[in-house]
Amino acid sequence: MSIFELFSRNKEERSANVAKERLQVIVAHERRARNAPSYLPAMQNEILAVIRKYVEIDNDQLQVDLNDDGNCSVLEVNVNLPK
Repeated sequence: MSIFELFSRNKEERSANVAKERLQVIVAHERRARNAPSYLPAMQNEILAVIRKYVEIDNDQLQVDLNDDGNCSVLEVNVNLPK
């Protein structure tokens, strides 16, 4: 094994780890979306429309989550506003 193969294999292993982490994030997001109520995407679009009346933001700058704690549900809205 040459020294060049040693370095290239490490790069491939790092790339594989990054790809694995990204896939885990996507799977977790899909699981969360599958368990979400059917009205949540419509609510997110309406919230986005209201915010856009005042500030121009992209779709990915708004995140809406519904957390169920047993006795109550908590709607969490995160908005990344431009400066």
